[in-house]
Amino acid sequence: MSNEREGAVTLKGNPITLVGPELKVGDKAPDFVCNQGLMPEVGLADMGESIKVFNVILSVDTPVCSAQTRKFNEAAAEFSGNLKIYTVSADLPFAQKRFCGAEGIDKVENISDYLGNSFGEAYGILIKDKGLLARAIFVADKDNTLKHVEYVSEISEEPNYETALSVIKDLL
Repeated sequence: MSNEREGAVTLKGNPITLVGPELKVGDKAPDFVCNQGLMPEVGLADMGESIKVFNVILSVDTPVCSAQTRKFNEAAAEFSGNLKIYTVSADLPFAQKRFCGAEGIDKVENISDYLGNSFGEAYGILIKDKGLLARAIFVADKDNTLKHVEYVSEISEEPNYETALSVIKDLL
């Protein structure tokens, strides 16, 4: 695979190779094709001129990932404005829907990168040879310019919510 970044992050101290570019604030958010169910596909162009938050997790079925998703669902309830928050994982869309239903998560949308890892490669968070995504947060303005980028250096830890939420508040 092209554009591998060895040891870009760690999982419980073990170095993990990520595939794709390391995006930075000011970069244009790359397009991608993901699923919101078995058939419906979604990409950046489908998201309109909203402020977009991509809350990227390994799996809804892990404690840190579920806590991270709950945190953004709570945050979404506090904000008003043209904001869309997406939880992105390689979980099957059915697992994402089951999790959100069981947890009462209703303010964030799920997008699944299980087919082709388009999001993971475009955003540089695809874990090499695993088909899973590393933990990250991306915030893009209405023009799809990245205003916040956090690749969580230790996958087993939660991201810096305060920084991401502060950027979102400033954009709204």
